[in-house]
Amino acid sequence: MLDTGFHQEKILCRLEQARQLRRRLLLLFIACALLALAGCDSVARHKVLTTVFDGVPELPQPERLCDEYYEQRQAYEASGKILNEKGEVVNDDRSSHKPYAEKACNDCHSSNKDVNDGLIAPKRELCGVCHTNFITGLNVHGPVAVGDCLACHLPHSSNHKALLKEDPDTICATCHQEDRLAAAMHDRFVTKEISCGECHDPHSGDARYFLK
Repeated sequence: MLDTGFHQEKILCRLEQARQLRRRLLLLFIACALLALAGCDSVARHKVLTTVFDGVPELPQPERLCDEYYEQRQAYEASGKILNEKGEVVNDDRSSHKPYAEKACNDCHSSNKDVNDGLIAPKRELCGVCHTNFITGLNVHGPVAVGDCLACHLPHSSNHKALLKEDPDTICATCHQEDRLAAAMHDRFVTKEISCGECHDPHSGDARYFLK
C-alpha cells in the first residue's frame, strides 16, 4: 500500500508539473504574439491574429488598395488640387528653407570658415540641430541614419517640395535600382503615376521597407 500511494503521489506531481509547463508555454506564446503585434507590419500582424483567433477578416487585396488611393487622388486632381505623401493638399511644389527665406544665415552658417566648413555644426549633424523627433520608426533609412540629408535635399531652395533635389521617384531611383520583390505591383503603381513616397516613408518606419 505504501508503494502504491507513493507511486500515485509521484504521478500527481508529474501531472502538476506538466500543467505548469503548459501554462508557461501558453504565456510565452501570448507574449510573443503581443510583441509581434506591436512591432510588425500589418501583414505580419494579420498572420499572428489568424493563427491565434478564428474569424479574422481577410486583408484587402493590394490591387484594391492601389485603386482606392488612385481614385481618391484623381478626385483631388480633378478639382485642381494635388495631394502630397501625407494626403495634404498642395498647389505649388516650390520650397525654401525657412532660415534661408528669412535671411537668417547664422542659423546654419558660422563666421569661422576653418571649422565645420563654415557651419555651426558638422554637416551630418547640422540638420539635427533643428529637425528633431522626425525619426519615429524602428527601421531608419540609410542616408537618414548617417545624417546625409543632402543626399536627397537641398539646403536653401528647390523647385520641388520639401527641398528635394528632384521629384521623389527620380531621387529614389538614384540608389534603388535593385529588382523589387513586388515587381508587378510596382509596375502597376508606375502606370497610375503613384510615387514611392505615397507608400513608403522616406525617413523611417516600423514596417519592413518603410511601408506606411
